[in-house]
Amino acid sequence: MRKSAVSRLLTFLLSVVVVLSVLPGVAVAESRAGGVVVVHENETVTGDLEAFAGSVVVRGTVTGDLDAFAGSVEVTGRVGGDVDAAAGDVEVGPNATVGGSLDAAAGNVLIAGTVDGDVSASGEVIRIAPGGSVGGDLQATGRSITLAAGSSVGGDVTYDGLLKRNPDAAVGGSITKTDLGGAVTDEPPFLPDWLTTGYGFAANFLLGALLLLAFPAFSRAATDRMIESPLRTTGVGLLALLAIPVVLVLLALTIVGIPLSVVGVVLLVFGAWTGAVYGRIAVGTWLVGLAGVENRWAALLAGLVALAIASRLPVVGGLVELGVVLLGVGALAVLLSRRYRGVEPDAQETPAESGDDTGPMSV
Repeated sequence: MRKSAVSRLLTFLLSVVVVLSVLPGVAVAESRAGGVVVVHENETVTGDLEAFAGSVVVRGTVTGDLDAFAGSVEVTGRVGGDVDAAAGDVEVGPNATVGGSLDAAAGNVLIAGTVDGDVSASGEVIRIAPGGSVGGDLQATGRSITLAAGSSVGGDVTYDGLLKRNPDAAVGGSITKTDLGGAVTDEPPFLPDWLTTGYGFAANFLLGALLLLAFPAFSRAATDRMIESPLRTTGVGLLALLAIPVVLVLLALTIVGIPLSVVGVVLLVFGAWTGAVYGRIAVGTWLVGLAGVENRWAALLAGLVALAIASRLPVVGGLVELGVVLLGVGALAVLLSRRYRGVEPDAQETPAESGDDTGPMSV
């Protein structure tokens, strides 16, 4: 993108931000990102807090809502509003208080403190520890759901999974086992897990094969980029996935921009999927390279199998999947930006890129 075009884009975004800041009734949440985001013990965040980091820790006070996407989210202080967290681990500590509701998607969810509102939790292990209190209803979906001695739920408990309830755990309402659709049943979900896993594997393989056959040079350049600069490429992917939704939201604020934002959302979803597949190819390339093999199809299969196994690991699986997506999206963002500026990838066509795997590997 030429310098003048960049200047016009920055001017446009700045203008929109200024306009939004003076509109009545528009609440702007504080946003923080980094390796570790901490609200310190004597610190108070007035209003909402949005955090994207490796770890998010709230030791102090957030007066509004907390929206967190991280490897781990730990609340040991107070959040006045709702907590919406997606992470490997989500913990409400023994002395912590959440004034609103808790919506958590994680490998492990632990509530040892107080949640005044409802709790909706999904993950591998969900535990209400001794002294943990849920003021409203508990809706839990997980492999293991525990209501420990001394814990309490003020409302109804609706669960899908294996419930372990201690007799000394207090439940104010009913306890109901449901399936994922919410219907009361003890039957397993309609689609077995192996079928959904197999469908995802097949879809990723078909997209990967299409990318390798239709865009051999681009695919090789993307893989080289991910292997040679994994941290920088992942960082670019993180910035892209943070910035693009913001731009789409700003576009949606205008009538003319609504169709563009809709198209942008579709492209963003497809781009994230493509990035996830490219990330798998890079992982596979690295793995087969350790064995001294140079074959793009072997790399594709190895990456798909490795991620299928890794994604099923509690806690770690979600983080690995996120890292692979960010890695692939970062490579796409860098190479597409270079193409737009007229800079071609360094990769050159080889016999392998034409479908002949007798030459050097081409991914």
